[in-house]
Amino acid sequence: MKIAYTRGLHELGDGLFCYLQPDGGWGWSNAGLIAADGTSLLVDTLFDRRLTEDMLAAMRPATERNPIEQAMNTHGNGDHWFGNGLLPDGIPIVATSAALAEMEAVGPELLHALFNQLDLGPEFDAFAARTMRRFDFESVQPRLPTESFDGERTLRVGDREVRLLELGPAHTRGDAIAFVPDAGVVFTGDILFIEGTPIMWEGPVSHWLQACDRILELDASTIVPGHGPVTDASGVRDVANYLRFVRDEARARFDAGMSAAAAADDIDVSDFRDWGDPERIAVNVSTLYREFDPSLPEVPVPELFVRMARWSARH
Repeated sequence: MKIAYTRGLHELGDGLFCYLQPDGGWGWSNAGLIAADGTSLLVDTLFDRRLTEDMLAAMRPATERNPIEQAMNTHGNGDHWFGNGLLPDGIPIVATSAALAEMEAVGPELLHALFNQLDLGPEFDAFAARTMRRFDFESVQPRLPTESFDGERTLRVGDREVRLLELGPAHTRGDAIAFVPDAGVVFTGDILFIEGTPIMWEGPVSHWLQACDRILELDASTIVPGHGPVTDASGVRDVANYLRFVRDEARARFDAGMSAAAAADDIDVSDFRDWGDPERIAVNVSTLYREFDPSLPEVPVPELFVRMARWSARH
């Protein structure tokens, strides 16, 4: 099934929907709705109050018949949970234990401070204006998941089975996907960025590649990524190809004694020129360098954003 990559709610068939936000770049994430027998499960909320309000309004024709009575967050990045405060009172919200810990550590107030209050130089200021300042973090009322799991958990949506599979650490520490076996649909969160550059906050890269293999093993006909258009197995393979490419190129430069910043500048990403947010290679190489040599100090998140901003200004 070909799903147009346009903003808004799209029906996948058999009571399933996805909500898409082009162009899929920084903060423009996707979400999903799984309905059956007068009830529904929401997969992820959006980055701020207004975006989530718009999404829930678009879903209302479906949720009036099938009210949202449970939700899950695929991981701990704010563009997949900051809208939780708009969910119906008292419903269970599920995430992995590792994702919950990240949510507890990094809330909207930290992102507001980072992108609106800190002075990290002109390149960063231009980058923040182009990306994160489009979102209203002050409007967010944080609401954490009420339940957590490790490994795998099965939810029921009416008589429908939904399998939550923990595939992190990869993109973040606690990535999970939601698989609907009877429909052949999987919502992957940020294990998949389609037509956009993946960003490896956590790794290891081998685990992310295993996560891609696990998604392929599900043999789903419809794959809804965390960012970008709806895809199929070819999109999973494209992400895996990028990860292997960056791993191999970074390793060669690590062995040659180059710094992570120099290596990120030196790697030729022209084969992925059509993908958005190429500056994420600065984070990916930094994470890989720490994988190659665990004694290297962890780079603070503000510095990682500065590196991406400087990479973007140079390329």
